Amino acid sequence: MDRFRMIFQYFQSNSESVMNGICGLLALASVKMYTSFDFSCPCLPQYNMAYGLGIMFIPPIILFLCGLILNRQSLVMLEEWRRPQGRRKKDLAVIRYMCSSIMQRAMVAPVVWIIVTLLDGKCLICAFSGSVDPEKFVGFANASTVQVQQLLAKVPCKDEELVRNSTSRKAVSRYLRCCSQALGWSILLILIIAVFLARWLRPCFNQATLLQARHWSNYIDMEQKIFEEACCEHSRLFAHKCILHFFESMRQEIKLHSFSLPREGERAEGEEDLRGITDKDQLNKLLKTWYYEKPPLDVNHTHTEKLFNWLLS
Repeated sequence: MDRFRMIFQYFQSNSESVMNGICGLLALASVKMYTSFDFSCPCLPQYNMAYGLGIMFIPPIILFLCGLILNRQSLVMLEEWRRPQGRRKKDLAVIRYMCSSIMQRAMVAPVVWIIVTLLDGKCLICAFSGSVDPEKFVGFANASTVQVQQLLAKVPCKDEELVRNSTSRKAVSRYLRCCSQALGWSILLILIIAVFLARWLRPCFNQATLLQARHWSNYIDMEQKIFEEACCEHSRLFAHKCILHFFESMRQEIKLHSFSLPREGERAEGEEDLRGITDKDQLNKLLKTWYYEKPPLDVNHTHTEKLFNWLLS
């Protein structure tokens, strides 16, 4: 049980591991959705291409947007890009690193969907059955142009009476399926080679810049988390203090009937944690300053005390 708790805490504290897990789940979900999807081509010359290409590319767009939405770092990256300059300079290298990392993870599930559809071949057969050259296949020589288009549009539908036992339909279907699978395997091979080269050529570039970008991107994400936690804790203490003041006249009665009020030592400690912020205007000023005038990345106490004194002044 402790081991599972440690693993859960690790994934909670490590955003990259969480995003990798979400990325893998989206990829598996894309494969599951396609295998459970009942593909049914309309077999009409006007709609085949729209339907086939729509099934091939619209779900990947949805999966890509889901990957961006579920990736917490996408919002952090946009906030870092759009925030005012303030007392802290923006590092474009860090923003580019975050954007690249987000896009890479978001593209996994869409690419998996497209490769699976190409290897299956149904979408490409439905989309391009009416675009093949009928002269390359026997059986269309004695048909008119309109009849040829209707016969080619019926190629994806095995149960149609016009093409049920047609050898030409099987030939066109095999030809398009081979093209689809060749395209799918080619894309997969190109992606594997690209990943291989990226992994093996990375040491040839400046590793210090990469380490700096990765470190500060993790810092920005962690800073946002800690700031949100600090805001929640401060809100709890501030609300607790306001409630105590509101029920000042009824304190003795509340102590007798309530178990939620802290002891005197705990109350004093909570009031010290508020650090002199005693009203809404000071808190709003603090939050506004955090957004517009973020403190520099310096843990020197002198800078921290000057900023805090300026906030309370």
